[in-house]
Amino acid sequence: MARNKEISPAVGRLSRSAVYARRGLWKGLKKSEKPAAAEVAPTKEVPVGGEKNGQKRLVPTQKAPRFYPAEDVRQPKKSRKSPKPAKLRSSITPGTVLILLAGRFRSKRVVFLKQLESGLLLVTGPYKVNGVPLRRVNQAYVIATSTKVDLGDFKVDEKINDAYFVKPAAKGARSAEEEFFSEGKPKEKQPFPESKAADQKAVDAAVIAAIKKTDYLQKYIKASFGLSKGQFPHQLVF
Repeated sequence: MARNKEISPAVGRLSRSAVYARRGLWKGLKKSEKPAAAEVAPTKEVPVGGEKNGQKRLVPTQKAPRFYPAEDVRQPKKSRKSPKPAKLRSSITPGTVLILLAGRFRSKRVVFLKQLESGLLLVTGPYKVNGVPLRRVNQAYVIATSTKVDLGDFKVDEKINDAYFVKPAAKGARSAEEEFFSEGKPKEKQPFPESKAADQKAVDAAVIAAIKKTDYLQKYIKASFGLSKGQFPHQLVF
């Protein structure tokens, strides 16, 4: 009886990896030792005709290549492809309330502010409402809802870009002596920059003012998203 029965023509019950595991060939892999290659002399004597040719000549056993590279080191091929930022989904516009699906703040609702040059989305909770600060999010990990916050003429400061979120270079590791005498104590936390805290308050002030114009919108953004028993995301209208 065959190990892999056919469910339908040309479709087996087991995958190739499952059949390989069942056969158990991986348990005893045969290792064949190749015989050592015999050393070949770099030159050999070849008889040469003619009275004035000495009758014998030393010829290299391996013929040199006809063409050779101008440079000894191989140069990597330069790619002509340049990364392009992802196109923004039509359902995501400034002020749209998004649901985060991954990361530290998953299941939180946030307000979309703008798309950065890298293609990532700049969002905020606001922090005072649900604890989500200014963050960059990939649009592949968000659900766009039909709820929108009317931000009016508000525009995010141009200094809040991809470089704004780059962490400063960490200092060199502590010496072994310092680590020994620290007795396993965690490293001291770096204080949060006051300039970034001021930027967060400025953005949140404008967003919260827009949220308060609509009844119950602040409670909606503060609540976490979740599915109840029998609910399926592909059947819901957000």
